Amino acid sequence: MSESGMPSLLYGEVEEDLRATLRELLRDRCGWHDVLARIDTDEAYDDGLWKAVAAEVGLAGLLIPEEFGGAGAGPREVAVVLEELGRAVAPVPFLASAVLAGSALLACPAGEARDGALRVLADGTRTGTLAVTASTWPGAAFPLSVTGAPDGPGLSLTGAVTGVLAADRAELLVVPVIVAGEPHLALVAGDAANLTRRAVTSLDATRPVGELTLDQVHGRVLAGPEHAEAAFGHALRYGAALLASEQLGVAEQALAEAVAYLKVRHQFGRPIGSFQALRHRAADLWSDIAAARAAARYAAACLAEDSADAAVATALAQAYCGDVAVRAAEECVQMHGGIGFTWEHPAHLYLKRAMASSLLLGTSDRHRATLGTLVDLPPAI
Repeated sequence: MSESGMPSLLYGEVEEDLRATLRELLRDRCGWHDVLARIDTDEAYDDGLWKAVAAEVGLAGLLIPEEFGGAGAGPREVAVVLEELGRAVAPVPFLASAVLAGSALLACPAGEARDGALRVLADGTRTGTLAVTASTWPGAAFPLSVTGAPDGPGLSLTGAVTGVLAADRAELLVVPVIVAGEPHLALVAGDAANLTRRAVTSLDATRPVGELTLDQVHGRVLAGPEHAEAAFGHALRYGAALLASEQLGVAEQALAEAVAYLKVRHQFGRPIGSFQALRHRAADLWSDIAAARAAARYAAACLAEDSADAAVATALAQAYCGDVAVRAAEECVQMHGGIGFTWEHPAHLYLKRAMASSLLLGTSDRHRATLGTLVDLPPAI
């Protein structure tokens, strides 16, 4: 933290080293041609790339303390990872597993189920997710879609959850459940009996969502009424705050692609980037992205320092960064002209990721309303 008490928004040496390592891996293993080839198949996620990111580089356990086999890093490092994954539109379940599931588990009381789940998530041998509709925002009511009843030392869970990130492959599910009218969090194995998964068509084929149906599925208690709502809210806040960094990465790459094209595409005997109208559009977008970078970095810094301003910073970042990412991706398509609309060009990958991400963990309108409440703004007339 700076002398003024404001968290530093600068990238540290460790963060830059982490960025360089991951960017090199993604350059070799996740070029846009590779992403296009992947989404043309039935397997949207790249298991080989996820193994490299999660286990070989060790990024699956960034948030997890060293005592459980994790890296013991913090939100600032995770934010850098998400920037690079967003820049590459990488088809890996990092947000679902390392951020949502990991932060939910960390907010639960210590216990055999929680500690064991943290260890297998940290070493990359298992992938997890938070079994909640992906559009659920920080501050939303605890879900009522799954109910539970005592089943020996655990719970018997029944219900359905739609729109769950990484639902098709998560091997550990952190499930919000209502037991006797009280909120709980339960841990469910991905291969549990009577658990059914169904794929759902997603706008962004690099980040599939699915539906989970539970019919008396056995689960282990992670958190009871005293801790479940707080752990659930903690996971959503981490997810929303750090998603802003991924949206920043998408926006930066979309602008970079557009500017590169403006330099080489010639019209009337000169590069189209020399035309004032296009130069102004690119400059305006650069300015918007610079502001988005500040908002995303501030959200990550507030989480890292457990700042009292974390809720405001999260709402601010999500109120702004999602819209900037969509605008950058739209401009990328437009500035490329006819080729920007083709499947063989990466512009549509950025647009789909940006638009789908703008619906994750709350829309910008939802976060603006939350922000207004947090800072006591009067309602709009």
